[in-house]
Amino acid sequence: QVQLVESGGGLVQPGGSLRLSCTASGSIFAINTMGWYRQAPGKQRELVARITNSGTTNYADSVKGRFTISTISRDNSKGTVYLQMNTLQPEDTATYYCQAGTTRGYAWGQGTQVTVSS
Repeated sequence: QVQLVESGGGLVQPGGSLRLSCTASGSIFAINTMGWYRQAPGKQRELVARITNSGTTNYADSVKGRFTISTISRDNSKGTVYLQMNTLQPEDTATYYCQAGTTRGYAWGQGTQVTVSS
């Protein structure tokens, strides 16, 4: 099994930046992808960004050019993924969840709140 712990959320003004971290433990050798999702009140959870073991990334259109996903190593062997969020806007306010795709399914973190407000 894989366990995920997120950190780095908080309150930031519009135009500001935050960096989220997600550390995986357990069977990290089974991880194929790591990603970030978010869920705002009253809305469905949506993909924000994802990175594969080979380093391929994909982003939601709404965050392209503003958010960057990265890992310590390209093959996720150290089990940590970051989400650098720049030029944050109020519509980015949500609970952000880390997800790991493994050979046995998906693991989720507990979520970290990001609030963008003046």
